[in-house]
Amino acid sequence: MSQALRIIFAGTPDFAAQHLASLIASEHQVVAVYCPPDKPAGRGKKLTACATKQLAQEHNLTVEQPINFKDVSDRETLASYQADVMVVVAYGLLLPQSVLDIPRLGCINVHGSLLPKWRGAAPIQRSLEAGDAKTGVTIMQMDKGLDTGDMILTAECDITKQDTSSTLYEKLAKLGPQALLDTLSLMVKGDYPREPQNNGLATYACKLEKNEAELDWRLSACALHRKIRAYIPWPVAHFTFKDKNAGDQEHKIRIWQASVIDDSSSLTPGTIVSANKQGISVATGENILRLEVLQLPGKKALPVADILNGRADWFVPNNLISGS
Repeated sequence: MSQALRIIFAGTPDFAAQHLASLIASEHQVVAVYCPPDKPAGRGKKLTACATKQLAQEHNLTVEQPINFKDVSDRETLASYQADVMVVVAYGLLLPQSVLDIPRLGCINVHGSLLPKWRGAAPIQRSLEAGDAKTGVTIMQMDKGLDTGDMILTAECDITKQDTSSTLYEKLAKLGPQALLDTLSLMVKGDYPREPQNNGLATYACKLEKNEAELDWRLSACALHRKIRAYIPWPVAHFTFKDKNAGDQEHKIRIWQASVIDDSSSLTPGTIVSANKQGISVATGENILRLEVLQLPGKKALPVADILNGRADWFVPNNLISGS
């Protein structure tokens, strides 16, 4: 059997594009690239191609952008490429069985968690938020369920106390392409491993919502710290400050960096313990959270030392940081 496979690639964001790049540089032949229709972006709402489409066009690859695969013509087009396998990475569509059955070797997916943990849309963020010590990527044979297919190969990495979703994303974007190529090497041989997932161990990584980013100071400092790191670069954890000197005008203040102080406080959660150039220390449900880099509305993110130079009156010890 030839070592080169005919591949259809389906994906959307930069994470997917990095996997496509590894396939383009490999011995395999990418016969078509699938991605969603262009969407409006930016202030001008101009139709913009996703990262995967942009890369495909740079390499003169055929791009297909069906809304879904309900039309017979869309499935017929897919079948016309006579692909050995379809590689799916953050595509955004749940593929029907009629599509999964088209390629000779079916469809495989690169998922950003160690399945069956964190099936679903936001595995990187949810693993950080939960305080997992490890994560990784799983290459699985797709079935009609949501991330429920048999596992072919996994690759692990540690989650550090400094990791954010942004840094963890980059780690997995380096792990995933090599794991994908290793999987394709196994598939070329014909008899490759497929381990069923233990559904009893499955957890679900639901999509992030903006309202989750408002911090609840009754949580422990550790839990709040994990949320802050999980919500970078989006939706970014924040609290709402009410300026009593301006008629209780509300200001959403984003948190870009914080640390946990292993010390207790008898103050009500959400009360400012201290404010100095090291940071703004806030009482929580357990221990103290020190805010170190903040972003005021309409401003860039700055170290707390710089913010206190102009807004020390907002962060007075023994006041509630929400200003309520």
